[in-house]
Amino acid sequence: MNDRTALPQAETPAASAAEQLAPHAVERLKGLRAQGSHEGIFTSDLSVNEFVMVRQAGFEPLGLVVGSCVYHLGIQYGQWSTSMEMDVLSQAMYQARELAMSRMEQEAILLRADGVVGLRLEVKRMEWDKDILEFMAIGTAIAHRTGDPGFKGVGGKPFTSDLSGQDFWMLLKSGYRPMEMVMGSCVYHVAHQGALRSLGNLGNNVELAQFTQAMYDARELAMERMQHEAAAAQADGITGVQLHEGSHNWQPHVIEFFAVGTAVKAMEQADALVDALNPQLVIPVND
Repeated sequence: MNDRTALPQAETPAASAAEQLAPHAVERLKGLRAQGSHEGIFTSDLSVNEFVMVRQAGFEPLGLVVGSCVYHLGIQYGQWSTSMEMDVLSQAMYQARELAMSRMEQEAILLRADGVVGLRLEVKRMEWDKDILEFMAIGTAIAHRTGDPGFKGVGGKPFTSDLSGQDFWMLLKSGYRPMEMVMGSCVYHVAHQGALRSLGNLGNNVELAQFTQAMYDARELAMERMQHEAAAAQADGITGVQLHEGSHNWQPHVIEFFAVGTAVKAMEQADALVDALNPQLVIPVND
């Protein structure tokens, strides 16, 4: 067995990561490349254009990294006439995503990656039980050709990012680097409207202030939690923020608001780098 396929010694971060992963995952990762090695193959869900731009940025893809968590959600009922956060469900959705993300990061550590790009989080309901969801984190682990540790994320771990290969290249060229994919979740019960008020709205143009306020509050809670994660990562800002809404087949009037984006930090001479960028006009020729 060569050095590439041999697992690191127990005191290394990669060895610790291997202990936390499923045996089949460790075996799969043995056949992939690691930082500083061209033995093995690389796997990637990058498009050809993304692959080219990641390499243009000075990085090489190592392998597809995956984290999975099958989670049973607890029970919580909202009051019929009250808008309120469903704390049990909010905590479950957040913790399950964190477990999936953590396992994906362990795979990246085992490959000695600098970071993960093109990260996506997926949630699906298991057919055998309406209270069981699978959470999956998947992306492409990459490493800088020079082995420069300056691209690592928070605490020296691989950075995580949902940026595409093109956006990743542009971010670096502008003098910023990704630190961590940050997120915020809020499961919220939107109060029902009374029968008399519903009848009074028939045929009228009128704002449903009760619903407006509930949806507004829930989104703000998700956004605020995402911002707290970015602050904890000592980031300068968040790019590519997306807001998702989903009911996941819960009871009526219960909805999840999920905010996610990539926390970024300025590198040295960031202003000089962005000044050197010269945008070019591109005219598409497709119909």
